[in-house]
Amino acid sequence: MRFSVFLNARTMRPEDDRQLMKDLEAHALRAGNLGFSAIFMPDHHFNGYMPVASDSFIFAAYLAAKMPQMHFGFSVVSVPLHHPVRFAERINILDQLTDGKLLVGIGSGTTPEEMIGFGVNYKDAGAISDRNLELAEALWAKAMEDPAVEIDNGPHQGRVLQRIAPAAYSPRHARLMPVAMKETSARRAAVNGWPAFIPAFTPPKIGGTEPFVHVKKYFDAYHAMLTEAGHPGDTVAAALDWTTHTYQCVHVAESDDQAREELEVILRGYQAALEREAEFNARAESNSENKKTDRTPNALTEDWIGTWCLYGSPETVIGHLQPYKDLGIGNVLCGTTTGPLTEERLRLGNQTLDLLARHVMPALG
Repeated sequence: MRFSVFLNARTMRPEDDRQLMKDLEAHALRAGNLGFSAIFMPDHHFNGYMPVASDSFIFAAYLAAKMPQMHFGFSVVSVPLHHPVRFAERINILDQLTDGKLLVGIGSGTTPEEMIGFGVNYKDAGAISDRNLELAEALWAKAMEDPAVEIDNGPHQGRVLQRIAPAAYSPRHARLMPVAMKETSARRAAVNGWPAFIPAFTPPKIGGTEPFVHVKKYFDAYHAMLTEAGHPGDTVAAALDWTTHTYQCVHVAESDDQAREELEVILRGYQAALEREAEFNARAESNSENKKTDRTPNALTEDWIGTWCLYGSPETVIGHLQPYKDLGIGNVLCGTTTGPLTEERLRLGNQTLDLLARHVMPALG
């Protein structure tokens, strides 16, 4: 079982953005020195959620120069927000810079505020995402002498005459990682021999206290499709090696009581940040084309904690994760900087990295 770090911190003020970037750099380097397998980042815009995630490709390239042994991933790229040419180009550049150690999570996005900033209607995001992925595949496959690739997809327009440069390092292109919630997404991962993100909830309810039930359902469906696709054994093994279950907040302490107490401090800060952002989300949802159809529960509820958090002493965390390892989850993605990245929050995140590396990773790795 691999363990990877999800950089998912927030700032509450613009003047804190620079310090967040410096602190995340130090946190990522610490994770690399402790033996974590990958650094993942989200793709977000316009608010305090990971300000550097307005272009995570740049930050990943910067970190990759400092950690050439590290894998890098995205959880996840909001495909409708990216012109398919820029999407394909950036992935190829990082694929080259990391010598193929790249995992590109893909999804249709979750936030209407981000959609309207890029001229995308939230209700159209799924269709634009699917078409953008088709166009990206066509661009990656295009040779210079092939007919032009015509792009006409919502706000994304263009006509590519030659090819995507640079060429990819990996065969075809870097590995994409769909979220294995919809059958079409799970099948896209399985047919291509790619890993997938395995969800811990079933919409419309985004939360609950029995996450393993959902993880097993989605993993079993993806695993069956992957097996049925007829790939060589090493392709299947490589896909499962990186098949990922994500925790938005992972917190480890010396005892369960200490971990729970510190977790609640973290989540109070996280919830305050969400409530600050809610006003702008409400403005974005002012018409039917940008209205969300689901709602995430308050982060301090047991439903949210049960789905999105992993916490406790090292022994408790090992016991929690053992069934996931037995199921076949290859990679645990750990949100270790959840919420506003204060000095104290960074200390707690570093504490979690250290305890995971000393106790949990040797037991399950």
